[in-house]
Amino acid sequence: MNKKVNTPRLMSGGEAIVDSLKANGVDTVFGLPGVQMYPLFDALHQASNTIQTIGARHEQACAYMAFGYARSTGRPGVFSVVPGPGVLNASAAIATALGASAPVLCLTGQIPSDFIGRGRGHLHELPDQLATIRSFTKAAARIERGAEAPRQVNWAFRQLRERRPGPVSLEMAWDVMARTESVQGLGAAGIEAALAPDPDLIASAARLIAGAKRPIIFLGSGAQHASEAITALAEAIDAPVAAFRSGRGIVAEDHPLGVSSYQAKLLWEKSDLVIGIGTRLEMPLMRWQGMSGLVDRFDRLMIRIDIDPVEMVRVKADVGIVADAAHGARALYEAVTRLPLSKAGDATERVAQARAQAARDIAAIEPQMSCLKVIREVMPRDGILVEELCQTGFTSYFGYPVLAPRSYISSGFSGTLGYGFQTALGVKIGNPRKAVVSITGDGGFMFGVQELATAVHHGIGLVTIVFNNASYGNVRRDQQERYGGRVLGSDLTNPDFVKLGEAFGVMARRVTTPAELKGVLEAALGADRPALIEVALRRDSETSPWKFIHFTR
Repeated sequence: MNKKVNTPRLMSGGEAIVDSLKANGVDTVFGLPGVQMYPLFDALHQASNTIQTIGARHEQACAYMAFGYARSTGRPGVFSVVPGPGVLNASAAIATALGASAPVLCLTGQIPSDFIGRGRGHLHELPDQLATIRSFTKAAARIERGAEAPRQVNWAFRQLRERRPGPVSLEMAWDVMARTESVQGLGAAGIEAALAPDPDLIASAARLIAGAKRPIIFLGSGAQHASEAITALAEAIDAPVAAFRSGRGIVAEDHPLGVSSYQAKLLWEKSDLVIGIGTRLEMPLMRWQGMSGLVDRFDRLMIRIDIDPVEMVRVKADVGIVADAAHGARALYEAVTRLPLSKAGDATERVAQARAQAARDIAAIEPQMSCLKVIREVMPRDGILVEELCQTGFTSYFGYPVLAPRSYISSGFSGTLGYGFQTALGVKIGNPRKAVVSITGDGGFMFGVQELATAVHHGIGLVTIVFNNASYGNVRRDQQERYGGRVLGSDLTNPDFVKLGEAFGVMARRVTTPAELKGVLEAALGADRPALIEVALRRDSETSPWKFIHFTR
């Protein structure tokens, strides 16, 4: 059958970009319009029956929402902002997407073509915008003509989705975006097949597993699509499965072999083989070994499966398999089931013991653990929790059981304070029928508090829980403990969050205990409208969670 050929049409550069987005299945664009972007936003208006455009009150929110959409759905998140200051305002979120290997597409403008590189100080000019943005994206390019848009957009979608995902930026000059010319659409980008593993390396890895008594598996975000294959592998080789942040829920943490990060630490010493799948292995290599000293090998055997060949150089394994996580895990499962295994056969028992000990140990982290217990009880299995850099967010690393893939959203190693609430809005847009809860501190929440207006304007039914301790709690504790109590810049004066939420039109309540939180959270999730719950806390009242995250402090 002949491939359908699209008839060339007259369209502006902005229309050519939007037409190519539609061809690639984009259903949502997050954006903030400005003069260089008018033709693109006009094209989005014309395409509103196919693509919804979610406006925001700050460029960083556009990018964070696209990040949340991508992280929670696995599909590319697309946003558009003006060049220069717009791109710079969005840069923290773009860099977060790079660190988290999230497929986020930035669509931006440029000064008029004749002015590029001349340093005349045109509106929103950066000395070299492409060079700037290339430093924190997987790839970036300029679309020189509207007729090139289909090819360039398809290139961007291949970059977003092939091998290690990551953010990509496309820019188009102001005059090109407005100019009309004949454009021939190309349809959707052809994406290369998932990378299959080398059978010889699979055989070598299988032999290592066959000789191991107590293997342990660590997962990262690169394995989010591989739940079925990894679960089968873990069951076949009797291996506990752990993740620190981004790989959580791939194997549910109530599965007999699914463990939290602290439970994994309790099992670590008796393990004799590490299998890392789609992960940088941050937890065992840095969190457990020390964040300041470089450690790139374990004192035990290691197998790695990763889509990115560079990872095999960063952390060397005894067997390094460059492959898609699902393909690699499935091939490894098939190989080990053909071999006699030396496994001890006691993993389920050891996991149960680790869970019991961990529950006793972390119970003292209050009031965070009680609040997280309430949230877990109220949330459905596939409800999505978006953590933030706050005391309850840190505690959630080990104290909140994650039961489904893509149901725990983190900023990964970027640790971008203030990302959580804004990201969670994009998560809810991408998952309108799922319960989505953002947990944030008062400090981080204020980075994007203006997006309460976005939630109300678009009817985004996100529930945001603000833990208000009137401080940057972690900074304040460190200043007190490490610097003789010399506190500077970490005490905060906050608005009345309930009144503020109500002023925006958000359903807002204040609670002071976990027991109060339960009923209020149930009501908020049931209402399916923007909601804010303030948990009022005394300053310095939260127990430090860090001894269960860093074991060298």
